Amino acid sequence: MAGTLLTVVLSYLLGAIPTSAVAGRIAGTDLRHQGSGNLGSTNVFRVLGPKYGVPVLLIDVAKGATVVLAIAPLLSVASPLGPTGVRLLAGLAAIIGHVWSCFTGFKGGKGVATAAGVFLALSPFATLAGLIVWLAVFLSTRYVSIGSMSAAIVLPFAVAVEAGARGLPQSLALVVVAVVISLFVLVMHRSNIARLMNGSESRFHRRSKRER
Repeated sequence: MAGTLLTVVLSYLLGAIPTSAVAGRIAGTDLRHQGSGNLGSTNVFRVLGPKYGVPVLLIDVAKGATVVLAIAPLLSVASPLGPTGVRLLAGLAAIIGHVWSCFTGFKGGKGVATAAGVFLALSPFATLAGLIVWLAVFLSTRYVSIGSMSAAIVLPFAVAVEAGARGLPQSLALVVVAVVISLFVLVMHRSNIARLMNGSESRFHRRSKRER
């Protein structure tokens, strides 16, 4: 169990690396006081543009994939949870670290990009389905929040289909965790839901050179 505990701790710490805060510091601004105030890649895109937003997004996704593909298999070979169980636990720890980073006063993003990285490693075709849904909804509405929530809702169903089709080990655990993460993402977007209901949610737009 020592290896499993070490996996959880290291996964949390990797997930907690505040990529958005680092990007803001490099750009000379504190993103906690800019835009939505959220330390996620969407706010980086809004405030700093794709020059900073794209690397932050890719790193946040990579954090989730790395704990599943590298940290968990190396440190928890003989865990009673089994390989998939340890990977799921590592993924959850990374998402929690991203949302409540110990490096930024337990403030962070909403966990969408890191969760995408976790499931990209665990269930790639389901993640691709979620990405397609996100892209379709975002392009039609220009609301990142609606796209993210739509993808979160689709994810457990897509994971169940892929797990069944591929005969993945511990597929039930995989689906249960997908449901938990889906609900978690929806809860993290509760303020967005409130703004959507009262018509104050901002649509995403590319910043002009004048705005920069």
